[in-house]
Amino acid sequence: MSFRQPVDIDAINAHARGSLVENLGIVITEAGPDWLRGTMPVDARTVQPYGILHGGASVALAETLGSVAGNLCVDTSKQMVVGLEINANHLRAMRQGTVTGTARALHVGRSTQVWEIRIENDAGQPVCISRLTLAVVPVA
Repeated sequence: MSFRQPVDIDAINAHARGSLVENLGIVITEAGPDWLRGTMPVDARTVQPYGILHGGASVALAETLGSVAGNLCVDTSKQMVVGLEINANHLRAMRQGTVTGTARALHVGRSTQVWEIRIENDAGQPVCISRLTLAVVPVA
């Protein structure tokens, strides 16, 4: 599996302006032929009241990366992907720094996609492992 078109990281980040993605500080940083990477700060926007990274923020990063990557696998003039299900295992707490997530496809089919998103801390240790299932639907 590889993306249908070259990845324009600047365009992807520009498209996220004014959304939850921008508000959480999520930035797409790199792409390979079949993977997408992005970062999110661990700061006042993304921690829970006890001062550690909020699990929901990790899930937002995972769904963002998987959904963007999934849309790179379809003809966006005819189709788009939407989330069906996401799960996340939170493995390590973080109080500060930056987390980096990498989305890789497990399955890219005509009607569904499944992506694994690995989120790591600055030392490369796993913070969260997520699996996202996407539906491929017609553009309305």
